[in-house]
Amino acid sequence: MSSTPTERRDAVLQASGLVRRYGAGGAAVTAVAGVDVSFREAEFTAIMGPSGSGKSTLMNLLAGLDTPTSGRVLVEGRDLTRLDDRGLTRLRRERIGFVFQSFNLVPTLTAEQNVLLPLRLAGRRPDRAHLEEVVRTLRIGDRLRHRPAELSGGQQQRVAIARALLTRPAVLFADEPTGALDVTTGRELLEHLRAASTELGRTIVMVTHDPIAATYADRVLTMSDGVLRDALERPTTQEVLAAMTRTERPC
Repeated sequence: MSSTPTERRDAVLQASGLVRRYGAGGAAVTAVAGVDVSFREAEFTAIMGPSGSGKSTLMNLLAGLDTPTSGRVLVEGRDLTRLDDRGLTRLRRERIGFVFQSFNLVPTLTAEQNVLLPLRLAGRRPDRAHLEEVVRTLRIGDRLRHRPAELSGGQQQRVAIARALLTRPAVLFADEPTGALDVTTGRELLEHLRAASTELGRTIVMVTHDPIAATYADRVLTMSDGVLRDALERPTTQEVLAAMTRTERPC
């Protein structure tokens, strides 16, 4: 895939020359091998690839959860590789949201308390209008007083998404968000992620192995051997499957 110019002014998130290598000498393994990529505001991108392709490592680097061996990651123009631990922690807390397979909800708190938790930990007051907008978009208004045990898996995941969105992150990362859900609930969740992008203007980067899930995105990037291979715009399931087949062939 052709590289994306670095420091694009319309990019919320971008990486240039990104490399992540584990080990040294003959035992070294390169998980990400010189990736250049950018993500625009309100763009929903899915990253796909076979096991061991480097897609999860790439997401961790983009989210500031891992440190690159070389290269840069910029969030709203701020270079993550130049931040100290305190600055990186603050940026992740304020400008990056996370949604994972495990919902990570506090069982003793209500749904609303779980949604508000990151703001309360940061000593910030919630914007009630924005809270109402997020709650409406994710359709959890009638579940705010319920505790996680009283919610379905899909409802718990929506609460987790609301929690991630409430801080108005520059980027929301979703790691296999439908992996623990049944097909119907998973599709509903993807519709909510789609709405978070189109209605709330959030930039979303989702790692998934599901070609149907990928079709909810504006753009699908396929990856193998630590390198981005294809970029597909609003592809069909068949186009995603064909691209995935190409990543599995010897390069």
